[in-house]
Amino acid sequence: MMDFWTLIAQATQPTGQPGPQGGGDAFMRIFVPIILMVGVFYWIMIRGQRKDRRRHTDMLSAIKRNDRVQTIGGIIGTVVDVRDDQVVLKVDETSNVKMHFTRGAIKEVLEETLAAGQRR
Repeated sequence: MMDFWTLIAQATQPTGQPGPQGGGDAFMRIFVPIILMVGVFYWIMIRGQRKDRRRHTDMLSAIKRNDRVQTIGGIIGTVVDVRDDQVVLKVDETSNVKMHFTRGAIKEVLEETLAAGQRR
């Protein structure tokens, strides 16, 4: 921060005094940290979102029959049938209720331990 104020003070010097030598060095000291911060923000935000999106796409393509899944609406069911862009879930064991969803509506595949705990 001190370098910034030094730059301001040197820029406002009277014209009779010689200015600082090496103005490019001061330019680099100001903009290199800004460029590094932009790079870090890209790495954290955009790259992380791409990684999550790729993981979700892989999970959707790996859905198979008898997987226990949760939809984005919170409905939990067992996959009965998988078609191109459609998944049929059995949501009620006693009355055999089945619902049709697009693949994109599946939020996650529940793990076996969680699924076994809910079937009590």
